Amino acid sequence: MNSQNSNIYSVSSLNRAAKSLLETGLGVIWLSGEISNLTIAVSGHWYFTLKDHSAAVRCAMFKGNNRRTGFTPTHGQQVLVRAKLSLYEARGDYQLIVESMQPEGDGLLKQQFEQLKCQLAADGLFSEQHKKPLPQIIKRVGIITSSTGAALHDILSVLKRRDPRLQVVIYPSQVQGAGSGDSVAAQIALANQREECDLLIVGRGGGSLEDLWCFNEAVVAHAIFNSQLPIISAVGHEIDVTISDFVADVRAATPSAAAELVSQNKAFVSTQLDTLVNRLKAAMQSSLHRQQHQHALLNEKLLTQDPKHKLQQQTLVSDELSLRLQHAMSALLNRKQQRQNHLTSGLMQHSPEQTVNLELQKQAQLKTRLKNAMHNKLKQSETDLQNNISQLNTVSPLATLARGYAIVKDDKGRVTTDASKLNSGDQVEVRLDKGLFKAQVI
Repeated sequence: MNSQNSNIYSVSSLNRAAKSLLETGLGVIWLSGEISNLTIAVSGHWYFTLKDHSAAVRCAMFKGNNRRTGFTPTHGQQVLVRAKLSLYEARGDYQLIVESMQPEGDGLLKQQFEQLKCQLAADGLFSEQHKKPLPQIIKRVGIITSSTGAALHDILSVLKRRDPRLQVVIYPSQVQGAGSGDSVAAQIALANQREECDLLIVGRGGGSLEDLWCFNEAVVAHAIFNSQLPIISAVGHEIDVTISDFVADVRAATPSAAAELVSQNKAFVSTQLDTLVNRLKAAMQSSLHRQQHQHALLNEKLLTQDPKHKLQQQTLVSDELSLRLQHAMSALLNRKQQRQNHLTSGLMQHSPEQTVNLELQKQAQLKTRLKNAMHNKLKQSETDLQNNISQLNTVSPLATLARGYAIVKDDKGRVTTDASKLNSGDQVEVRLDKGLFKAQVI
C-alpha cells in the first residue's frame, strides 16, 4: 500500500514534472508555421497559435524578445521561430516560449547566415589580428564584381572623378545565382596569382538577402581570408551586412564608398583616420557579435534552470550593454573628430604659407609708404627750389637790368655809380640785361 502511495502525484506535481521533461527533452528548436489567434497583452507580451495544415501549438513571446523582431506578425503570416518547449502548469497545456521570430522567406537564410557566422568566428576568420592594413600608396585597384552591374559603374565614376590617375583592373565575376560564390572565390584567387594590384574591392549593388547570398558562402569567406592582397568588402547598401564584411580587411558601406576610400585626393592623415575609424567600427561590431554569441550560449544553459525569469534578466542586461556600447562608440568617434579638428586648426595657425603672406603684405605696405614719401619729398624740394629762385630773382641785379637799368664799369673794372667821377674821354663798359658794350664818356 505504501509503495502504491509513493507513485501518487498531485496535479501540480504532475504538471511540474511534465514541464521539466518537456523543457529538458528537446531544448531549443526551430519551427515553421502560420500565425493565428494573435493577442497582444497590455504587458507587451504576445500570445498566439502556430499551426500547419493538420496541427497547432500555443505560443508565448515575452516583451523583451518580441521588441527585437522588427515587425508585428499578422494573422495568416508564415514565420520561422526559435523557441523552447514548455508547459503552462496552471492549465496543464504545453506551449512554446518563443525567443526570436522571422518571416519564413528570409528566415531560413538568416538562420543559415547566423550558423555560418558563428562557425567562422569560432575558426578565427573574423579575428582582427589577421586583418591587413590598406597600403598607404595605392597605384592600381582590382575590382571583383559583375562587368554589367551598377556597382562597377559607380566605382569607376567615383575613381574617375576623384583620382583619374589610379589604374583599375576588372575581374568580371558572377555575383548572383547558382555558382556565383565559386565565381567570386576563383577571381580572388586569380587576382592573388597575378599580383598586379595593390588591393581588391569585392562586392556588388544592393538587393534582397537572397540576391546577396553568394557573399555569405563559406567558399567566399575562405577566399577572402586566404588572400594576400588587402580586400575591401563593398556589398549592397549601408544597411546590408554579409559574411564577407566580417572577413574582409575593411568594410565599405557601398561600392561608391569603397571607391571613395581608395581614391586618395585627400591628405594622408585624413585617409589614415578614415581607415582607423572603419577598423574601429569593424572591431566593435565583431566584439559585439562575439558578446551576443556568448550571451546566446549562456542563455541556452540558463534555460534549463529558469526559462522565464533568467531569460528576461539576460535580455535586460544585453540591451543595457548594447546601449552603453553604442554610447561609448559615439563618444569615442566624437573625441577623434574633435582631435582632428584641433590638429587641423593648429596646423593652419602655424602654416608657413600664412606667415609668408603676412610678410608679403607688410613688404607691399612699406613699399607703398616709401614711394609716397619719396614723391612727397621730391615735390617739397621742387617747391622749395622754386621759392628760392623767386627770392633770388627778387634781389638779383639781373632782375634790375631786365627793367631797363644798366651797370657801368670804368676802365679798371670798377662799378661806377657817380658820374662826377668820370672824365671826358674815359672808356667805360656798359652791361645791359642782354649783353654788354664799350662806350666813351663825352
